[in-house]
Amino acid sequence: MIKKTILVTGGSGLVGSAFKSISTHDNLKYNLKYNFIFLSSSECDLTDYNQTLAYFKLAKPNFIIHLAANVGGLFKNMCQPVDMLEKNVLINLNVLKAAHAVSVEKLIACLSTCIFPDKPFFDKPLIETDLHLGPPHESNSAYAYAKRLLETQCAAYQKQYGDKFICVVPTNIYGPEDNFNLDDAHVIPALIHKCYIAKQNNEYFTISGSGKPLRQFIYSIDLALAIMLVLEDYKEMSSIIIAPDETSEVSISYVAKLIAKEFDYEHMIKFDESKSDGQYKKTVSNNKFKELFNNFYFTEIEEGIKSTIKWFLLKYPNIRK
Repeated sequence: MIKKTILVTGGSGLVGSAFKSISTHDNLKYNLKYNFIFLSSSECDLTDYNQTLAYFKLAKPNFIIHLAANVGGLFKNMCQPVDMLEKNVLINLNVLKAAHAVSVEKLIACLSTCIFPDKPFFDKPLIETDLHLGPPHESNSAYAYAKRLLETQCAAYQKQYGDKFICVVPTNIYGPEDNFNLDDAHVIPALIHKCYIAKQNNEYFTISGSGKPLRQFIYSIDLALAIMLVLEDYKEMSSIIIAPDETSEVSISYVAKLIAKEFDYEHMIKFDESKSDGQYKKTVSNNKFKELFNNFYFTEIEEGIKSTIKWFLLKYPNIRK
């Protein structure tokens, strides 16, 4: 059997690394079917179209899983809006244009639930068609509009050329191989690293904000497996949310306590309410995904954090930080 090739952009990032985990030689489900190519920014500058096209022509992918993005936590989004907008727009523009040029069979592009409208949706979970019905939260508007444009771009290629360019919309992702930088990381890796340092220095584990905002989290390995289901079995052309159930939504405070418990440091937590909380909640519905893949198992947050911290401690100090 001739294997088809899957090119994963952002191959050294959090979700790219999760794809490496599920595509290892002993995972016969995917290893026998595909050759995986993991593209990192050190190999190709996706903000440069000529480089992107040249790489795609050389790789000759049948499928592309587009994960590459300029990402970060709340404070990176607030402090670097120009970079968050322009770099993401350039990356997405070039990847889709080059994917069309080399005639890929299917492209899966990764969005984020943080790009949904901020208001007035607190009375119901968000669904796929809500994406453009209002402005995003001001704290990440530049990143959000760049990602919304990616969905619009995918739809445009569908309409004009019939390309199978589809968007998945995961909720907050975490797991091994994450970026644990204290300034730029997303909430879970930042809190893990902060708690580790606090314990090393015998200081308070200080959480920025009140801890009250609510989030749904998805373990990175779960997301990689779910994207493979979408790649192989999802026949629609519209976007699809990938997230655990609404009942999995937890507060930042709860997450911080889970992390502190793993470090045996629960007695040293405090909250700095002078810092911004960001968006209070952004609950999404996974009904569409569940109807199609009703047997899919999402890792519980307690189990996922335990595994992530175990990896963090094993790999420290050689983590991204």
